[in-house]
Amino acid sequence: MSRIGKNPIALPQGVEVKVDGNVVTVKGKLGELTQELTSGVTVKNEDGTLTVERPSDSKEHKAKHGLYRALINNMIEGVSKGYTKELELVGVGYRASNQGQKLDLALGFSHNIVLELAPEVKVETVSEKGKNPIVKLTSHDKQLVGQVAAKIRSFRKPEPYKGKGIKFVGEILRRKAGKSA
Repeated sequence: MSRIGKNPIALPQGVEVKVDGNVVTVKGKLGELTQELTSGVTVKNEDGTLTVERPSDSKEHKAKHGLYRALINNMIEGVSKGYTKELELVGVGYRASNQGQKLDLALGFSHNIVLELAPEVKVETVSEKGKNPIVKLTSHDKQLVGQVAAKIRSFRKPEPYKGKGIKFVGEILRRKAGKSA
């Protein structure tokens, strides 16, 4: 049995789960998410707990069992608590600002990078004197907030010598020594 797949999912207060055939819909105070299930994996809702079951012990069913349990758990956590990713801009002259859903990044290129974000992702920029600018992304969809954060990070990945670039807050970078004179 899949160790992750066999764990039941407890439903927090204020979260509704509707299973319609092979589509699971989760509704909470922060939004609504849907996930389509494939390969015969079923979800049962009994007394405020969800259990994910698989039809057989084939390799594909075992893999999908744990996957869908994790996806549904992430959906439930997302609509109840939400997810936040924080990015830090390390470098002289690197700035970030936002006007609504438009994120404006000055990353040392000849032009600023303007990124239009999806309406599900809330963006906030924090710029304090003497500290690196921070971009906070918040959403109820874990996959979407991670994808947007990875896209922003890809504009200027941290380099290993000085550490300049866009990094996640708390990320530990491997540093190199550089030239020895």
